[in-house]
Amino acid sequence: MVDNDVNAIAEETIAKYERYVNPSLARLFRYMGLATVEHSARGSTVTDFKGDEYLDLLGGYGMYGVGHSHPRVVQAVKVQLDRMAMPTKILLNKPMADLAELLAEVTPGDLTYSFFCNSGTEAVEAAIKLAKVATGKHGIISTTGAFHGKSLGSLSATGRELFREPFKPLLNGFAHVPFGDAPAIEAAIDKDTAAVIVEPIQGEGGVIVPPCGYLSAIREICDQRGVLLIVDEVQTGMGRTGKMFAVEHENVVPDILCLAKALGGGVMPIGAIVAKPHLWQSFIDAPFLHTSTFGGNPLACAAAIAAILVTRDENLCENATVMGMRFLEALRAMQARYPGVLAEVRGQGLIIGLEFTHEGYAGFAISELVNNKILAAYTLNNPKVIRIEPPLVITAAEVERAIRVWESIITSAVELAEDL
Repeated sequence: MVDNDVNAIAEETIAKYERYVNPSLARLFRYMGLATVEHSARGSTVTDFKGDEYLDLLGGYGMYGVGHSHPRVVQAVKVQLDRMAMPTKILLNKPMADLAELLAEVTPGDLTYSFFCNSGTEAVEAAIKLAKVATGKHGIISTTGAFHGKSLGSLSATGRELFREPFKPLLNGFAHVPFGDAPAIEAAIDKDTAAVIVEPIQGEGGVIVPPCGYLSAIREICDQRGVLLIVDEVQTGMGRTGKMFAVEHENVVPDILCLAKALGGGVMPIGAIVAKPHLWQSFIDAPFLHTSTFGGNPLACAAAIAAILVTRDENLCENATVMGMRFLEALRAMQARYPGVLAEVRGQGLIIGLEFTHEGYAGFAISELVNNKILAAYTLNNPKVIRIEPPLVITAAEVERAIRVWESIITSAVELAEDL
């Protein structure tokens, strides 16, 4: 494709964003140097219409656990597409049954029953509804800085006022306490509390890693007080932290586990909750109490089955541990050398946050990453934090390339600061 054709495609796409999608998004893409059009992707590499290749350190905000266009996932969806794409909703759906069985096998403890939907926010909605109907109570305790989604129920649990304020009043009965503070959760529990909902690591909050033992302490508090524990693993699940599910680092079994993003293998959208059997009675008594037209469709379930098997068969949890440690070691060494620019590096496995001392440094870093054909992004709740969340198939060579670029960016930021 000639340059003129490529440029025309980019300009046409931006113009359509401006006219039919959102002009602010179009301006943001231009400002960040991302006014190009994605065309194809494999593994950890995204190729635009110009043929330029980008190393993807964002991974679709955690969606591409098994990488872009993993052949086993794509093939599973193609095979299912030739059979039947969407369910009748009145006959039995084998891919959904197979996926539910597999989730019961790979999730910790006695998590058994699954409900399938289409996204993370829908999974959180289902978890909140199940907690309320199972306990007969309405109170939900969440944490400040949390991100559980933007639909009305999950937004009530989300802990950032920027997203909440325009839509108030939200649902009653939601309380927010500081993240990482188990005693604060215990103090907030009252006779109307149905559940505590928490992320193992706050991704959108700035890749905030809680103190060791935080989840197990919450589990003990919930058991003692007769309150359910909902763990939102939409972003940390499917191997991201070096375990299939982040709760496994502390041997915690939640009452309800929320999944999405990487569950679809980067090919199909799917969300799910998996819950303990005793909670499911209300849904057994009234199986149409909470439903989803597209939830559990055969295409999405085929993708999810393949994604789970690929994660397990290709040892992606182990790769996340090894590659994540290499990133963390290198980036923490940079932070130690340049504390005036890089305030902190934190994370676990392949979810890593770099917090800069000023938003301007973070903006400079994003721009330089793009110039070096690397994709990354801010966290939604903290513009001083850039997140590294690549596909779990990222190779050692790709990690080393990224580290070299980061070294160059940080040293350039230091020189820039000295010139100001």
